[in-house]
Amino acid sequence: MGQVKITYYIVKNGRGFWNPTAAMKKAGFAAVPCGPDGPEAWATAQTWSTRWEQYRKGCEEARPIWPAGSLGEVFTRYKGTDAWKSKAPATRKEWEAMWRKYIAPIFGDRTWRAASLEQLDRWYGSVLEDKGVREAHRAMKIWRALFVVAAAVHKTVAVDPSSGIRRKTPRPRTAVWQEGEAVRLIKGAWRMNYRGLATLLAIAWDTQFAPIDCRKLTPTQMIARSRRIQFAVGRAKTGAPAIGTLSRRAQRLLEAYITGIGIELLPNVPILRNRSGGAYTKETLNKDFAKVRAAVLGRAETRKIMDMRRSGAVEAMAGNVDDGALAAKMANTISQASELQRTYLPVDPASVARADAARLRGRAKLRSENKGS
Repeated sequence: MGQVKITYYIVKNGRGFWNPTAAMKKAGFAAVPCGPDGPEAWATAQTWSTRWEQYRKGCEEARPIWPAGSLGEVFTRYKGTDAWKSKAPATRKEWEAMWRKYIAPIFGDRTWRAASLEQLDRWYGSVLEDKGVREAHRAMKIWRALFVVAAAVHKTVAVDPSSGIRRKTPRPRTAVWQEGEAVRLIKGAWRMNYRGLATLLAIAWDTQFAPIDCRKLTPTQMIARSRRIQFAVGRAKTGAPAIGTLSRRAQRLLEAYITGIGIELLPNVPILRNRSGGAYTKETLNKDFAKVRAAVLGRAETRKIMDMRRSGAVEAMAGNVDDGALAAKMANTISQASELQRTYLPVDPASVARADAARLRGRAKLRSENKGS
């Protein structure tokens, strides 16, 4: 059995152990017997590696004691509420990142109402210049949300001085894949022995799941109906329920992949794995995809796995899909959100032609009605 790459995991005489360093043992982490080398042992070792990383991160980023009435105090109090805990993990991660990188160093220890329009304008301008439109947009978004929280904490109504600043909106991605390109990538990944990646790409193309949802799929989420496999998930970003259906071709690939693993999959352990046997992370998935993409389509290619989600929306719109059906497919309220329309439904010739045809039909109807009046 091939050994997976899990930090501090070792195998002795066919049995796995999570083996911390001397410094880790001083911090209270002891060696952990994980059992026979295999998925259960890997899962145990990964649990302890995650616990260590959480401990280490907590030590490196120890929270300062913020002055009373400061924005830092507001944020600390907010993180103790159920409202904070109910946010999606990705949302909390974004708040933490924007706070740590941009807001706390400048405004964290200041009174929450102390910032002026001029100060915020200079702050936003510096992030915009140093980090670009997208990062500055995110930083200002979190500032404004945190200002609303601060007003609620202090039971007052206040005007956010940043309301006088017009943010630059990042251009949405418009890249799409064609089916033939997706097939080439899937076949190329399989031939290069990136079989977990090949299966993930096939699932991503059919289901329109985001990459994070694909790499976290488990046997528990698999549903067999009329001999067809579906996946029922709660999307990682929004928590919204979604059903992912597979074509026969993708189903055969998934079945071949599972058979080829040669081990019994645990119910709640990710199905898709990299060539070392470990579950895909964001970093390893992007790294493997970049290698396959360069080998199949050349190094100049920059499109991402996430663009397959948009590609499915474009195909569906070109086929006259009902907006509600597309929203259900993607677990988003596309029919109601203009921003999502811009993100997932970029202008393309097929959609334009469909709109033109609709105009012609409407024009004929209006002519008929006018003649009858």
